[in-house]
Amino acid sequence: MSGTMIDPELEARLAALRTEGWALFERFDQEVRDQRWHPFVAANYESVLETLVALRAPGLRFLEWGSATGVITIMADLLGYEAYGIELDGSLVRTAQALAEQFDSKARFVEGSFLPEGYQWTPRDGDGRLGTIGSGRSGYLALGKSLDEFDVVFGYPWDGEGAMMHDLMRRYGAPGARLLVHGTDTGMEVYRDGRKLD
Repeated sequence: MSGTMIDPELEARLAALRTEGWALFERFDQEVRDQRWHPFVAANYESVLETLVALRAPGLRFLEWGSATGVITIMADLLGYEAYGIELDGSLVRTAQALAEQFDSKARFVEGSFLPEGYQWTPRDGDGRLGTIGSGRSGYLALGKSLDEFDVVFGYPWDGEGAMMHDLMRRYGAPGARLLVHGTDTGMEVYRDGRKLD
């Protein structure tokens, strides 16, 4: 199941999932973000899907940091990844679980922080603030897995948070694991062992 081809039935399921994902985000934007600030902004699902299709291979384990409504984690599951999502907002975790059930997905979601227990962000400039990344109990405890057990990790950082994600992978990720970073200006970027891949 590797390569860039998707059979028509799977393509239709993925298209329906993306459509539902955009509808969920629009509702969330109106019901939550219009009332108060919230860090969830939907990624470009089509761009992420393209990268997931290009990287898929049998037996890969996928983790999404800040999985929100679960669309990307569910896409990964439908593509054949063993897929997990960690999300700090419990209401979004429940939304993701319901969406996974709707699309007959085995993707697993847990409530918590994607930061490992005891992690401290200590950048060179000394400003260790975490930006929009909230604090809470580490989601790895609920997963029963550590970051170094994942082959592909996806993050959609706000400006200034990407360096922290790279630090997490350097300190806790598995050698050879890929970090997928969706930048607002750069689009999808894939890194392995700290190096950007073409």
